[in-house]
Amino acid sequence: VQLVESGGGLVQPGGSLRLSCAASGFTFSSYSMRWYRQAPGKGRELVATIASTGGSTDYGDSVKGRFTISRDNAKNTVYLQMNSLKPEDTAVYYCYALRVAGWNDYWGQGTQVTISA
Repeated sequence: VQLVESGGGLVQPGGSLRLSCAASGFTFSSYSMRWYRQAPGKGRELVATIASTGGSTDYGDSVKGRFTISRDNAKNTVYLQMNSLKPEDTAVYYCYALRVAGWNDYWGQGTQVTISA
């Protein structure tokens, strides 16, 4: 099982980034997917969630209206489009796969996002 994040980097405030998380080794379309983030010295924060079919999404209050989660089940990939980035969005971003039935879950290794002028 693998979840491999990509797309992180250094961006100026107000800029955009698109994170990707490529999944393999499990039935991706059966899992809800989430993006979490962890800033230095802080706990892990839930950023966004998308249902297994992509039919519903949810966002943390700090990113609502700026971030969009999506998925392509044909490509086994989940995305996080991040717009209007702020310095407080600086964190390591992780993707997470969850299937409640049987409670199977997997974490990616994370990708660093840094927002700085």
